[in-house]
Amino acid sequence: MLGYTVRRLLEAIPIWIAITLIVFILMNIIPGDPVAQLMDARSGALDKHVIEQIREEWGLNDPLALQYLNFLKGAVVGDFGTSYQTRSGVTELLLERIPVTVSITVLGLLMAIGVGITIGVIGAYKRGTWVDSLVSSFSVSGVSIPSFFLGLILMYIFAVKFKILPSSGYQAGELKFLILPAATLGLAVSGVIARITRSSMIDVLKHDFITTAYSKGISSLRITVLHALKNALPPIMTIIGVQMGLLLSGAVITETIFGLPGVGRLMIDSILQRDLPTVQGCVVFIATVFLLVNLLTDLCCRWIDPRIKIEA
Repeated sequence: MLGYTVRRLLEAIPIWIAITLIVFILMNIIPGDPVAQLMDARSGALDKHVIEQIREEWGLNDPLALQYLNFLKGAVVGDFGTSYQTRSGVTELLLERIPVTVSITVLGLLMAIGVGITIGVIGAYKRGTWVDSLVSSFSVSGVSIPSFFLGLILMYIFAVKFKILPSSGYQAGELKFLILPAATLGLAVSGVIARITRSSMIDVLKHDFITTAYSKGISSLRITVLHALKNALPPIMTIIGVQMGLLLSGAVITETIFGLPGVGRLMIDSILQRDLPTVQGCVVFIATVFLLVNLLTDLCCRWIDPRIKIEA
């Protein structure tokens, strides 16, 4: 397991470097001068001498290759540079916003796992019935409905209509501000998890050891939950790891809708202000988390199903 972990970490390094390169290129092909835009927004005047002095100070006159190497060298040690807008360290800005994003992402993931696996198991247990059709409809709906539209629906029902939860805003330590954003993320992902869980469970229920368990007089519900679910977990774990990336990307829109001060909201604001170092830091942070989650997912799958160790 240690050797496999080291190998996967080494494989992730070139992927991470490629991500930083793509992000850097995309940020630098956007038309416009960030310094001129900043000066225009703050003073309404464009002093070319001042602009050139700031560009030199920020290293924007250096060759792009040198700029990228400096960015990469800093990113390796967790230093993403200085924000053009606030002149604060990008890493400091991220550390202030990460707790909010992690909170709604983890809470949304827990909701997605609980709802998705439960509904998927029910669909497999009741396959061929109207309950199974209802589960399939829920799965399709979860995949099809855009997160921003789902967020507005939940906001209208629980914040406007019944006034149970706040529609926007955030206070540290107050769970009520995270429920609607987390539900918006979790319900969209739960449809995918439910579909994979149902398919994997139906496949496992066809195996001989399930027939043997039935012949021993074990109840159908116990066989489905205790025997089949454990063997159906590897593909479910894999899709959960993949959907973690969807949760992080969905947080960008969800945080904007609900007015949460997370990494996603920071990235949107920075894009509008053309604050390139902050945008680069946000994207690289999300990509790094996604790579680490995929690694943990693979390790969990190998731990749950020992056969994967032999095949790998």
